[in-house]
Amino acid sequence: MKWITRERPKIDRIACPWLIRRFIDPEAEIIFVPFEQVLEKAAALPATPFDIPGVEYSHYDDKCTFDYFLLRHNIQDKALERIAAIVRGADTDRHDFAPQSAGLEAIFAGLAHNIRDDHALLDLGMVIYDGLYSWATHLYSHKHTQAGPAEQMLLTVLHQYLGRKNKQKVPQWAMELKAILQDQVDSNMAANLKEVSKELDLNPAYLSREFSKYFDNMSYGDYMRKLRIDKAISLIETSDYSLTEIAYLTGFSDQSHFTRIFRLHTGTTPSDYKKSIKKSKKSSNG
Repeated sequence: MKWITRERPKIDRIACPWLIRRFIDPEAEIIFVPFEQVLEKAAALPATPFDIPGVEYSHYDDKCTFDYFLLRHNIQDKALERIAAIVRGADTDRHDFAPQSAGLEAIFAGLAHNIRDDHALLDLGMVIYDGLYSWATHLYSHKHTQAGPAEQMLLTVLHQYLGRKNKQKVPQWAMELKAILQDQVDSNMAANLKEVSKELDLNPAYLSREFSKYFDNMSYGDYMRKLRIDKAISLIETSDYSLTEIAYLTGFSDQSHFTRIFRLHTGTTPSDYKKSIKKSKKSSNG
């Protein structure tokens, strides 16, 4: 499912996509566009708009959009309630809601200043909110002593961001899942996270929460798109298929979707990439 909001996210528009992918829609595609284009693009795609005035998923009373997602989808989780207070305080400049709000606002204000790519900011935000969720689940009641909640959360974020999993044994289900996902891409099949969870005999919520730890800090949907783009690159380099055929063979619904995701992952369009490959082959043959 597609979800769309205004560009240049900071607090709520990072927290909500994290909540969507971790607890509501693991394969969600998050789209950022200029404010004045949100509703038009939402209708055209179609996509569900959030965190703008006049739509269902938005602020209400003194609550923010993150609160509405919890209410709308009846998500009852004490850790998420703690995070909601922090997000609400940071997003509405009401730091009395939670003492951590000021810190969260400062972190994302700085990151948004340094990172101009909205999806790159979201990727890092996913890691930060994973760390915050671990704190809100296990460490929120600890005093500020050695290895207290602040230090532990920062270490958790750092270890995840740098991919330091060498001391963590990869579970059997993750190895099986990697093979399953590669088979799906190779055979041009598609299964959602619930279907895969059933095949592995795992709880979908658990799999959604743990997935990024063993798959390059990516959500299920992002990882599958990466595999498809890797396959597309291989087909462009080694076959005579047209780009339309390659889009079909790699599981993309249409050419424009294929082009947009390809550009997101490679920084160029499939057409320009194909031209560069042909040019490179001519140069090497010459």
